[in-house]
Amino acid sequence: MKSKAGLRFLGYGLRFTGHDSPSTIGSGADACELKTANRKPYTLYLLLLICSLITSSCGVYSFTGTTLSPTIKTVTVNNFVLATAGGPANLPLTFNERLKEYYQRYTNLKVVPANGDLVLEGNITGYELIAVAPTAQDQAGVNRLQITILVRFYNNKDETKNFEQPFSFYKDFPQSQTLSQNESRLVPQILDQIVLDIFNKTAADW
Repeated sequence: MKSKAGLRFLGYGLRFTGHDSPSTIGSGADACELKTANRKPYTLYLLLLICSLITSSCGVYSFTGTTLSPTIKTVTVNNFVLATAGGPANLPLTFNERLKEYYQRYTNLKVVPANGDLVLEGNITGYELIAVAPTAQDQAGVNRLQITILVRFYNNKDETKNFEQPFSFYKDFPQSQTLSQNESRLVPQILDQIVLDIFNKTAADW
């Protein structure tokens, strides 16, 4: 009867069977080394593939979630105007600075005073204190501070991206408290959310 040459696994090692006496190659630690060695080329290939995808992402800012064209280099934030009664006197300045800072932090764009590739301007059109009646879920009524900002956006590299749109957000606080007790805490939170919404609309295109 002819003997068959082959390869089979025994325990932790490799066992060759053939015409001669069987022999076992590697067991225990040796087998682990073999498995690790075989895995290294695949791990290296995967890392190289990921790096390649990141570096060839067509100019999109991969780590911030933006979808800006690589031709866009600058952004201008014109002064937003307070066009409503109420609100802190420094509200427009605070909003302008927060908007500029967000673009500086989360994009590679340079903020310039005029003629940017992207231009944002507009008005603060709403600063409202609203009494919200109790609901089934909320037995106690609350006061609601709501800020609305009308934004005009111009993309000088792609006019199809231009828009004019209001952005609004609010925060509630107990009716037993006054606005002056909460204003300094709530206004920054509201502005931060509006800035994020504007950024997502203009830079991330969400």
